[in-house]
Amino acid sequence: MNEETLLRIAEALERIAPVPGRVPDFGRADAFVWHTSPDRLVPVPEVNRVDLSLLVGIDRARDTLLENTVQFAKGLPANNALLWGARGMGKSSLVKAVHAEVTGRGLPLKIVELHREDLPSVGRLLTHLRAAHGHRFILFCDDLSFSHDDQHYKSLKAVLDGGIEGRPANVIFYATSNRRHLMPRDMIENERSSAINPSEAVEEKVSLSDRFGLWLGFHPCDQDEFLSMIRGYCDAFGVEISAEGLRAEAIEWQATRGARSGRVAWQYFTDLAGRRGVTL
Repeated sequence: MNEETLLRIAEALERIAPVPGRVPDFGRADAFVWHTSPDRLVPVPEVNRVDLSLLVGIDRARDTLLENTVQFAKGLPANNALLWGARGMGKSSLVKAVHAEVTGRGLPLKIVELHREDLPSVGRLLTHLRAAHGHRFILFCDDLSFSHDDQHYKSLKAVLDGGIEGRPANVIFYATSNRRHLMPRDMIENERSSAINPSEAVEEKVSLSDRFGLWLGFHPCDQDEFLSMIRGYCDAFGVEISAEGLRAEAIEWQATRGARSGRVAWQYFTDLAGRRGVTL
């Protein structure tokens, strides 16, 4: 094979080789979303979130997560956190609101959202974050859960345990889930009943949640908390409605939804603000 042929082969390989990922410019924003194919961190100029003061009925979880995040932003020891529990009770809203509160205090902190389906790429993401000297990151995965044949949980161990390198000192992992053990209870029972060694059948997956230093539970709100959430939104955005009118409308609204939660409270308030001609 002559030199000219080898040169053509080399040029062809260069054309089909993936373009090396660019080093992210973390000065562009405080929030980013991780995408793959190709790997890239996309800055988010304006994060969809509510103010921390508007999150009602989750005081203990709010205070605990805020304290943990402030410690981390200051370079002090802090734990990975799993926010689990009832749907629509502000788990993901709390993570984003706490990030805003911490950065509002002048502490340097970025948040990077990682989609569940992109968990296999987390090692490459951590390489980017590890090299970002002078920056600290919340790695955030919303609505995290696994099925019985799902292998993505193995990738998550790279974040929680870090393998031989250890988790980057400038990265902390926050996840939300409707399930405390990240997998359905009936699936746990099915695997226990069909396994040769029931105690070991689900230990690998269930123990994944044990790797979170903080477990913060979110439970359904009562009627008074539900109404307090809406009243807080009304006061914050200047929507006027009498206490009697709000109570009657809000209770009717939640009855048609068959549930009470922070999400349902916001949905009612959005409708109310629209009828009052108030922009949000």
